[in-house]
Amino acid sequence: MTKKPFITKQQAEEIIRSFPTPFHIYDEKAIRQNARDLYKAFAWNKGFREYFAVKATPNPSILKILQQEGCGTDCSSMAELEMSRRCGFEFPTIMFSSNDTPAEEFRFAREIGAIINLDDITHIDFLKETCGIPQTISCRFNPGGYFSVSNAIMDNPGDAKYGMTREQIKEAYARLREEGVTCFGLHAFLASNTVSNDYYPTLAGILFSLAVEIKQELGISLSFINLSGGIGVPYTPDKEPNDIFAIGEGVRRKFEEILVPAGLGEVSIYTELGRYMLAPFGHLVTTAIHEKHIHKEYIGVDACAVNLMRPAMYGAYHHITVLGKEDAPADHVYDVTGSLCENNDKFAIDRALPKIDKGDILVIHDTGAHGFAMGYNYNGKLKSAELLLREDGSVTEIRRAETVEDYFATLQGFWDVIG
Repeated sequence: MTKKPFITKQQAEEIIRSFPTPFHIYDEKAIRQNARDLYKAFAWNKGFREYFAVKATPNPSILKILQQEGCGTDCSSMAELEMSRRCGFEFPTIMFSSNDTPAEEFRFAREIGAIINLDDITHIDFLKETCGIPQTISCRFNPGGYFSVSNAIMDNPGDAKYGMTREQIKEAYARLREEGVTCFGLHAFLASNTVSNDYYPTLAGILFSLAVEIKQELGISLSFINLSGGIGVPYTPDKEPNDIFAIGEGVRRKFEEILVPAGLGEVSIYTELGRYMLAPFGHLVTTAIHEKHIHKEYIGVDACAVNLMRPAMYGAYHHITVLGKEDAPADHVYDVTGSLCENNDKFAIDRALPKIDKGDILVIHDTGAHGFAMGYNYNGKLKSAELLLREDGSVTEIRRAETVEDYFATLQGFWDVIG
């Protein structure tokens, strides 16, 4: 099995004439269609809203596309809040889900009307002293232990630093009511990158049951329940993608089974997806510039872990297509490497690929989320450009490549001092 790129060799060659590799490119048409499918899948809930996880792909052009499709933003830092504000997002379309939050970030979140999602019970007093308690607020839940779906352990919330215990979150709601809160939300993130249609319905069942407990014990009816992220994508070509319509229907059944009988049928459902919204619709495009024949066979490309950290950081798999050789036999085994002074700077290890020649263009798949965003400047390497493949087939640069002067820009006054 294989993955099909959304650009051809001919398109790539045309793009490279104006924008040299490496670069990230995103498929606008597919992004829009994916967002529309998500909203259709949850159309049964009249208050549904997707808050796109800005950390996945922090680019204003991407945010504006998603805003036009009805999405809000999920932010976890000052810069993400400011990007959302400049893009025209405002209450109630900004969610601020952070942890170990500095006071100035809470103040700014309140100033721009972001819905604050508290990570810890101690943050109630911190928020009150910093900028006061807003009337609308959310709390993050961590049930502890292991999270399993269909008897398969998917993650370990007990080791996660996020969220409050069951007892803490109930105490938090009671205290927040005393502080004048009138609109309450519940949030949880229990597993990452699940390729399972059962994850969201299982999570929903846990949160919906907790919402009923809160109503019965405290007399507080939640206004919204945020399922956060966790719906993943199949990075390897042998896996089937999630079915968002099956997922939406599974959540609806839990909603009807648990919330409606408890008088909570007006609760709005929110999501905070990043990877699902963007990952499959982005490519890192790079050119083979070297080959090496020692104890192994190596292909060196002009991209490196600065452009895509996931393989180096996690050993993550990203599929690779050699443009123009899609139908050629994968009869060569390579490590595909970048130029960092780190031996883990590899996009693929012992990967069966067609014969690669210097000058071949490689597409690294599923980089639309947590790709460019995780870039850094080790070795003084510079971040690449980001491009957008428009619906009409044209290509727009939505972030230029960094320059050496950008890298030096924060060395304020240094060059003046040394002459």
